[in-house]
Amino acid sequence: MIEQKPAREAPAPPPTAYTAGVKKAAASEPMLCVDNIQGNILGGFMKDHQMLIFLKITDVPAFKKWLKTLTPFIATAGEVLAFNRLFKALRTRRGETNTVKATWNNIAFSFGALKQLAVDADAFTDAAFRDGLASRSQSLGDPADAAAEGNPGNWFIGGPNDEADVVLIVASDDRDDLFDEVARIEDSIFSFRVNGQPASSGAQLIYKQQGQNLPGSLAGHEHFGFLDGVSQPGIRGLLPNGEFLTLRQNAQDDNQGKPGQDLLWPGEFVFGYSGQDPTKEVEEEGPNSLNGNAPAWAQDGSFLVFRRLRQDVFGFHSFLRDTAGILGVPPDLFGAKLVGRWPSGAPILRAQNSDDAALADNDCANNNFEFQEDATQEPGDPPDSPGAGQCAEPGRFPESPGDKPGTICPYAGHIRKTYPRDDVFNNGSPGLNENTTQTHRLLRRGIPFGEVSSSTTTAPFEDTVDRGLLFLAYQTSVVEQFEFVTKAWVNNANFKEPFDEANKSGAGHDPIIGQNGQDPNRERKFIVTINGQPKVVSTRNDWVIPTGGGYFFSPSIDTLCLLAGVDRP
Repeated sequence: MIEQKPAREAPAPPPTAYTAGVKKAAASEPMLCVDNIQGNILGGFMKDHQMLIFLKITDVPAFKKWLKTLTPFIATAGEVLAFNRLFKALRTRRGETNTVKATWNNIAFSFGALKQLAVDADAFTDAAFRDGLASRSQSLGDPADAAAEGNPGNWFIGGPNDEADVVLIVASDDRDDLFDEVARIEDSIFSFRVNGQPASSGAQLIYKQQGQNLPGSLAGHEHFGFLDGVSQPGIRGLLPNGEFLTLRQNAQDDNQGKPGQDLLWPGEFVFGYSGQDPTKEVEEEGPNSLNGNAPAWAQDGSFLVFRRLRQDVFGFHSFLRDTAGILGVPPDLFGAKLVGRWPSGAPILRAQNSDDAALADNDCANNNFEFQEDATQEPGDPPDSPGAGQCAEPGRFPESPGDKPGTICPYAGHIRKTYPRDDVFNNGSPGLNENTTQTHRLLRRGIPFGEVSSSTTTAPFEDTVDRGLLFLAYQTSVVEQFEFVTKAWVNNANFKEPFDEANKSGAGHDPIIGQNGQDPNRERKFIVTINGQPKVVSTRNDWVIPTGGGYFFSPSIDTLCLLAGVDRP
């Protein structure tokens, strides 16, 4: 197994380190049924090697028999969380990761598949899940031109008449172990047996897609070269042993996990638990995500959004180099403006002029900032006084000054578009504030695919390699989470402030993943402040192109048994 650069992690506190405020909060938080929830949802597989296997159901009774044999191999959140914590503990103590390894499987179904397997699937009310991704593609900004690569008719998987009923996620620490498990699953499909006799599995394999973490110093990065997955929501809730799902490591704020990581109610991501209420403060409990939105058997399940996104690395790097030259700044600084972070993952709000690898590597600091709030220390402010295992960074890195006018991190900056944190905007509908923002979060579980590019921002290199990101995200409302972020924020030139080209003010489209399906030229414009002067920057090129996808539901282990027509062991 190849040694990768360790993930950025905060220390793990012992239970005695929790403050009185945290212990009081825990009394109101739900016990999570982690032995019933699939493992990639809450814990995240976090494996270097993955394979997505897409199936069509060809014979429902036969498929149910095959599903019965697969269900014992589906990893639970309890198993994955226990492994991840053991893995982290051993790496911390021994400095290596070869001691333990695992291979996990999870499964998810389209709405069409669930209608074949369960009589009351129509109780799902989410319009996006019911419609499927392909039929809603243009509303997400994907190209309408039938000849365009990003048009659903040209997708590798998930386009019209090519939508998968089932997706299997296989993940492993070891590449050979991954292939062995994929071979076992394929053999179970192609050579299924019932009572020792050959039988149909009722499933047809229609597509496979391999993903892998990038090697060496690029581990955890995506193909453009930026660290990915830094800002994930914290999740309230307790494990059966009484520990928190998200460890409380901010000594200054009992309602955060790591500094800058707000704790959200689990119903935002798993059915059957309290979610957020946009009319209440972030820490206050909202309505149960299951009530009126899904059948009772959706308890402990989650919607899975999959997008196969090809990345045009040469095109993006060429744009950075050429435009930065015109603006008179280094390409990496211009790129940090567009993303909101430097390639290392250091936020531009805390590293305004150059990359800071030490800041990026500090998981107590690399996400600790807001856009409205000034976090700089003032005379008389209480010093950091963490308990064992909690976060502290006194004086190590520049504090964030906040950025209300969008001059440091543009309103169009990718991390600001996709997660505006404490930004406010009252001139639109719905209004924007931290309470409403937290109802649109995603649990991202993506992984790159394809070979590493030789391209850099100073020396762009063009090749014909198919590479990009397998975007995977869990939520309990595709409409209000994935689609809302895409439509209302990423592709909305007037979010969070109206775009005014004449006065060089406002936001514009997300320059990284944004799409302008309203313009036949697909031109995107955005405002970037350089050396104190706002600049209008534009491009007619998309550097992230959809080439596949689907909307799925990841049921609980109990529900998998129900769908297979068997009792859970």
